[in-house]
Amino acid sequence: MKVIVLDENHDLLNKGLMNLGFQIDEAYTDSYEQVLGKIENYDGMIIRSRIPIDQKMLATAKNLKFIGRVGAGLENIDEEFAVSKGIELFNAPEGNRDSVAEHAIGMLLMLMNRLRIADAEVRNGIWLREENRGDELMGKTVGIIGYGNMGKAFAKRLQGFGVDVICYDIKENVGDEFAMQVDLEELFKRAEVVSLHTPQTDETVGMVNRDFIESFRNPFYFINTARGKAVVTKDLVEAIESGKIKGACLDVHEYEKSSFENLKFDELPDAFQYLVNSDRVILAPHIAGWTHQSKRKLAEVILNKISNWKKMTNIVK
Repeated sequence: MKVIVLDENHDLLNKGLMNLGFQIDEAYTDSYEQVLGKIENYDGMIIRSRIPIDQKMLATAKNLKFIGRVGAGLENIDEEFAVSKGIELFNAPEGNRDSVAEHAIGMLLMLMNRLRIADAEVRNGIWLREENRGDELMGKTVGIIGYGNMGKAFAKRLQGFGVDVICYDIKENVGDEFAMQVDLEELFKRAEVVSLHTPQTDETVGMVNRDFIESFRNPFYFINTARGKAVVTKDLVEAIESGKIKGACLDVHEYEKSSFENLKFDELPDAFQYLVNSDRVILAPHIAGWTHQSKRKLAEVILNKISNWKKMTNIVK
């Protein structure tokens, strides 16, 4: 069986696939058209986000049996069409959930304690203490929207901070010892910190808009390590200006390219420029799940899922 690998990952993934009997072809720089021209020759595909796996690609991939996405989200794949063709889809949220959780905590503490501002001031010979008085997390209610792998890992990391943790999810009975599941109305009433951990779907694109933000009773800190398109940036800016949102931690951005490789700098509106210049915003380049440890764990998770699938389906070499 032949597998095309479109993005470079931890070495253990390709080595592990070869040990399972797969023939590996590395296509790290191939364009969409180049992949399209040869995809019918492959039984498996390993991707991150560089190339969209759309209906055209899938229809051409007549022998494709599985796609391994080395990451959490599957929005770069036409899932419905892939499933209709009997293609197995594997992703790896278990591999970078710890990284995402720690990153979210770090950004939040950095924001609430004005560390980015204070650090820059000290480096420039400015010594301001009262002006940089922080805000404690202890005693606050943290609301988590989306309680899957990422949300659960974040809730677990919050233990010891002395906070009440509540969660909302469209699935029932996902609450656990780290977070009490509530309906959206209760989350709106109680949350003082809001962390988004939802996948990108038709329902979540543009979800955090003016109406959504205004539904919260309390001014709140906002964290997004999920997907940038879940947030309407201009509405977020309005809420920061009004004080409804006390500050924002944004690892992901509405204007990212679908490959997550960079921002569309030639298309950035005034709303994003506001975020860049605001001292109430912490920005990062979509790196919450991007650690040395997660690189290895993501590869391990995908490899294990493919290995288990191969055993269950009795696929021969």
